[in-house]
Amino acid sequence: MSSPNPHLQFYLSNNHPCGYLPEQLSVSLIADPHYPINTQIYTRLVEIGFRRSGRMAYRPHCPECQACVPVRIDSQRFQFNRQQRRNLKRNADLEVVRTPMRFDTEHYALYSRYITARHSGGSMEESGPEGYSTFLTQSCCETQLVEFRQAGRLVMVAVVDYLNGALSAVYSFFDPEEGARSLGRYAILWQLKECQRLNLPHLYLGYWIADCRKMVYKREYRPIEQYRDGLWRAMSDAELGLDAG
Repeated sequence: MSSPNPHLQFYLSNNHPCGYLPEQLSVSLIADPHYPINTQIYTRLVEIGFRRSGRMAYRPHCPECQACVPVRIDSQRFQFNRQQRRNLKRNADLEVVRTPMRFDTEHYALYSRYITARHSGGSMEESGPEGYSTFLTQSCCETQLVEFRQAGRLVMVAVVDYLNGALSAVYSFFDPEEGARSLGRYAILWQLKECQRLNLPHLYLGYWIADCRKMVYKREYRPIEQYRDGLWRAMSDAELGLDAG
């Protein structure tokens, strides 16, 4: 792998349970957590398939599995379909407030409700305020916590990395009682509109895993590109599990 910085070193993690494919173990390639990674360096890392969790930049590096495929949306070619336009209209009443990275008790209360409703019993629910802060309020690059409010009431927070020439969708959490709004989809659509507003060519969406049901939603946003063998190229309908006919 060509490093984005000649002084940045990488390490392999120990085996740990895969968060996406049951009964499998995972290994990560981790950028030196003590190196002062900034937006420029992290942008280059994202361009070669890395993501981040808090300040830690990583990439799956499993010796016997290549299921995790980095993906991004071509935001300048993306066209909103009828269902997506309805989603945008449904949520047009939400006020957008951009805030700096910080721990906020209102954010954490919403996050706790979301995790309890969507991921009950998982490690994220057990991590508490310290785990939340490490995961979502620490960053190695320029990041914003984007609030979405309805008449002042907080209904969603999207964690968005503002990279050089791109946005990266880190995470979003929302009011689980607002199911009719399809806020998870709206978070991605809003970030695509933000890319178009800022004339940024790509929105990075993390990894695509063909055999993971949690990833199915990503095929709703096309054209989508994948990073394989050191190159970004368009994903076919067959690769996305769609009927080409």
